[in-house]
Amino acid sequence: MKIVLAVAFGGAIGSLGRYYFADIAERWFASLLGAGFPYGTIAVNVLGSFVFGALIESFAVAIMPSAEIRALVFVGVLGSFTTFSAFSSDTYLLLERGEIGRALLYIFVSVAISLGAFFVGLRLLRLILA
Repeated sequence: MKIVLAVAFGGAIGSLGRYYFADIAERWFASLLGAGFPYGTIAVNVLGSFVFGALIESFAVAIMPSAEIRALVFVGVLGSFTTFSAFSSDTYLLLERGEIGRALLYIFVSVAISLGAFFVGLRLLRLILA
């Protein structure tokens, strides 16, 4: 039961963080690059992937938290912060509008940069904790 409560609490934190961070990122990037592209979702997924990678390494090597803390952070906070359901929806909307090039760019940027951010976060913490 403790793990379920940890996931629920973490989910509340992550979803609120996603809402506010995505909104701020969306407005900021749109003011620089123009509206009509899901900048907020990309920003959330990249940041979340970086943090996930960094925490995986630090939890495995240095911190070693309880199962409840791992569930709170990874399933709850980061799981609700970086859901790819928004990615799927945004991709569909771009394709529906006939913006195939932008949809492909969005897919590439979301996947490649998020994976890269995960590995950078993991490696960075390995260097710091070594």
